[in-house]
Amino acid sequence: MSGLASAAHLCVDMQNLLKAGSPWPAPWAERILPKVVALAETLPERTVFTRFIPPRTPDEMRGTWRDFYSKWRNVTRDHLAGNVLDLMSPLDKFIPPAKLIDKMTYSAFSNPALLQQLNAWRCPNVIISGAETDVCVLATVLHAVDFGFRVILPIDAICSSSDPCHDALLTLYRQRFSQQILALETEQLLAGDWH
Repeated sequence: MSGLASAAHLCVDMQNLLKAGSPWPAPWAERILPKVVALAETLPERTVFTRFIPPRTPDEMRGTWRDFYSKWRNVTRDHLAGNVLDLMSPLDKFIPPAKLIDKMTYSAFSNPALLQQLNAWRCPNVIISGAETDVCVLATVLHAVDFGFRVILPIDAICSSSDPCHDALLTLYRQRFSQQILALETEQLLAGDWH
């Protein structure tokens, strides 16, 4: 098995929470959305979307997470309204056949259902798209590497609210993890021009 036939697509936290005017805007999220859609269209039966779901109150969390949500109380579920935690449209239209997995911390693998699903698909390669390059994507990428997956990063389908951190992470992925992480453009990935 090689190329796309050996891959699953994991889209991290592409939620309305990141849109302009939301509590946690990531300006590039809406710009990368067409690339994420292209990946989901190519692998609809082997795509997993994650959603970052904050607690209702900071007191539901422990340790530094409690401190984190004390600072960011406006993104706890008691303060969020409407469809802020939903996937950006049109990503929600891919479910089903795509899967949806919720998580409360940075790594998508913090929900055991993700590893179970990837193991069921028997795909050695995981394409990771979404937000943010230097937070949830970073935690998920390193977790995937630890589980032995080869990570394929479509660099024009990931984003951050910090351009310098995004650029620094792309350098890190390419220079320090080149045996386990392949960073390339979505067009090259979809053309199958990798192995």
